Order: sequence, then C-alpha cells, then structure tokens
Amino acid sequence: MKYRPLGRTGLRVSELCFGTMTFGGEGLFKAIGTTAQSEADRLVGLCIDSGVNFFDTADVYSAGLAEQILGKALAPRRKDVVIATKVRGRMGVGPNAVGLSRGHILQAVDDSLRRLGTDHIDLYQIHGFDAHTPWEETLRALDDVVRAGKVRYLGASNLAAWQLMKALGLSERDHLARFETLQSYYSIAGRDLEREIVPVLLSEGVGLLIWSPLAGGFLSGKFSRQNQTPGDTRRAEFNFPPVDLDRGYRVLDALGAIAKAHATSVPRVALAWLLHQPATTSVIVGARDEAQLRDNLAAAELALPAEDLKALGDASALPVEYPAWMLAMQGRDRLEALSPEKRFEKLT
Repeated sequence: MKYRPLGRTGLRVSELCFGTMTFGGEGLFKAIGTTAQSEADRLVGLCIDSGVNFFDTADVYSAGLAEQILGKALAPRRKDVVIATKVRGRMGVGPNAVGLSRGHILQAVDDSLRRLGTDHIDLYQIHGFDAHTPWEETLRALDDVVRAGKVRYLGASNLAAWQLMKALGLSERDHLARFETLQSYYSIAGRDLEREIVPVLLSEGVGLLIWSPLAGGFLSGKFSRQNQTPGDTRRAEFNFPPVDLDRGYRVLDALGAIAKAHATSVPRVALAWLLHQPATTSVIVGARDEAQLRDNLAAAELALPAEDLKALGDASALPVEYPAWMLAMQGRDRLEALSPEKRFEKLT
C-alpha cells in the first residue's frame, strides 16, 4: 500500500480508502448494503492488515448507524487511522436539521463525534452545496470547529468547479481553514470532472477522493454487452450513478481485454486506472463481503503499462467540448520545441 499527502497538508493517507456506505442498511441504504457490526469488524481489520489507514463515512449513512459501527470497529486502533465523515444531509424532521448553517454544523459535528466514539474527526467534509446558506457562514463555522480541536482538516464533496474555487478564495481572504480535499464521483466510465474540476484541483493543490470508482457496480465485472441487466448487482435496485452506455460498453471491452492479459479482474483494472491519474489522492472502495474487498485492495499492486493506459484512455475519452477545443487550438502557437516557422506551419 502506498500513502499520499492529503491535499497540501502533512497528513498521509493510504491510496485506497475504505468506505462504509454499506454499514447498517437502514432506509434507502438497505439497497447498498446491510453490513452488521461483526462483519464490519472483520472487513475493517482486513483493511488495516492490508495497509489501509483511511476510512470514510457520513452522518446520513443509515441515519448515523454507519458512523456508530465504524467507530466501534476502529476503537482499538483509533490513533493509527484517519477518519473522514460528512455533514449536510437531513438528520431530523425540523427545518434546521439539514444544510450547512452554523447551527446545523455545530450540532452535527458533536453528534458525529459521539457516534464515532472519538474526540476528533480527522477530515470533516461538507456533503454538497447548500444554496440557502451563505458561504461565509458555512466556512466560518467550519473554521471554528477546527480551532476548537474537534476537527483536524476540512474537505468538500460534490461541488462544481466554480463553487470550490469560490470557497477557496473566501477562505484565503478571511484567513480560514480551507478545503484540503474534494470527494467526487470519478470512474473510467464517468470522466466528467476532468473538464473543469481536475484543473482546479491540480492548480490549487486540493486532493481528490473518489467515490463510486466502479460506477455503482457497472465496472464490477458482472456487466457486459452480452449481459446488460445482471440481477445480483446494486444497480438492479439503485441505478446510480448514470453511465453513458455507448461509451460504457467500449470501456468494458477494453477493461476485459486488459484484465485477461494480466490474469486479473475487471474491477481491479478499473481501480488501478484511477490510481494512475494525476489528481487522485485516494480511491474509496466499499465491499459487501471479504472476497470483494480483497479483490479491490489488490488494485494497489497492479501497475498498468503505458500501452494499457492509452488503450483505456482512448476507449473512455470524453468528447471534446468548448472551450477545451479552443484552448487547445490557441495553445498550439506556444509549442516551444518548434521554431517560429514550424509553429506557423502547424497552425496553417
């Protein structure tokens, strides 16, 4: 297992992170997984034995039950691990039991600390944008929980590039703790964030934590052109995140060929591809059972040669949209390796 810096901080986290959305199985999360305490203890132990030191959860996962289960599983090894959780989702029936207001954040952080059974949260992430609360209020409240010692670092999730950039600018202007990471959907079947978000992350030194790296099971190895609706997958009940199927089956064809060449699995290749991407800090993997988890963890050991990365990149490439094609065209006259005469020939 390799370890990478968490954004611009000195904290290092494993390149694979264990996600706990399958813990508990309450409400809508029942379709995702129903992992109880005893199985969670076993899976968490396997992760730690494999070098994973990074665990991700959220207050809304099974209405807080996932945090409780994770906290108990990690209790004997708390000082050796990094715990990330999230705030924003609805945690009660009242009008203020949701969002990123100061009141909800201050209540939610204490509730998460209690459920996790810890005195601090290593990475506290907003779970999305709240259009009803000014950024200044949210960022000041988050800075306060850092200053109080309840939280070590801050992160965000599911933001547009302009929202992240605005938050970073306000934090710098007001000398507040900033978002060190962005947790986003990214997979070889869904590369949308490469258009605007990845350039911001690389420019500002923000780490990328990846959720649903197997596209909600589409890249699990059970889907193919011949079997487009397998019944024993999460997508059979919860078709999320959306996948462009034309591109998706091209990707599966390429993954299958490379997996066969390496005598490995399709999901392992899909995860390894993400670990080769320049913006990636950590890929969040989840599992319903030990066999699935072991296969996912083995992705950390799979090094893909340049020709495989090219084949996968070609199969999954996004169509070029404006302004990307305009920027590329205008950038050609800055090719330093060419003489002015050659650059002019290229342009004409």
